[in-house]
Amino acid sequence: MAANKKTLRHQRILRELELEPSLRIADLAERLSVSTETIRRDFDELTEQGLINRTYGGAVRRHASEPGLNERHQFHVPEREAIARQSVPVLAGARHIMIGSGATTVHVAKRLAITMNDLTVITHSFGVATVLAINPTIRVIMAPGLYHAQEGSMHGAQTIRFLENYRVEWSILGASGLDQDGASDALIEAADVYSVMMERATRTMIVADHTKFNQAFPARYCDWDTVDVLVSNQAPQGALGETIRDAGCMIKSASK
Repeated sequence: MAANKKTLRHQRILRELELEPSLRIADLAERLSVSTETIRRDFDELTEQGLINRTYGGAVRRHASEPGLNERHQFHVPEREAIARQSVPVLAGARHIMIGSGATTVHVAKRLAITMNDLTVITHSFGVATVLAINPTIRVIMAPGLYHAQEGSMHGAQTIRFLENYRVEWSILGASGLDQDGASDALIEAADVYSVMMERATRTMIVADHTKFNQAFPARYCDWDTVDVLVSNQAPQGALGETIRDAGCMIKSASK
């Protein structure tokens, strides 16, 4: 019976971590009506199984990959729309922009198409290019390369060589995860493209919702001191928020 209770508790912990990017021991102990020592033991076992990562006073869910783009488009739509509304005013006056692939960057592109004119956008994302097409004053330059069907975008050496020929005022990038070490992506090929976009841009904006906080994926593509603005639906708290601010990166929260 005790083993069954523990299994059910472990399942509940993993479900809670799917809903929230991170959980603290004390909060979870209160929710599950058990002691903090019980939660610590649960965290230790789930960490040994490779299902979570321990943090100071809590834990985050460990992910090796993320859902495909079509599936991600169904998640957190109001949050992404709010992020897009917050991000576009920062770009006022820009004439040349690079935009990376992802669900949130597509929302930003939609907002750009509605609110900005006389703009040149360089992208490797077919989703971004498609939504920008509603505005005839926006010139879209599509990067060539190897097509990644799950992400609807181009990657590879040809994409990188193409992007290296351009210089823009802003790069706008998404991320699979944001932690104290910087921004990371589940797709290594995408991270390579994002790194080049940052190099070819005067300033960089990362757009990502709060579920990406305290998450780490295989391909880290930047440190926080190379990012100018983070736009999210919530301001990151705790050590993550302090690290980002200390690096000189501005945080714009759609919740404020």
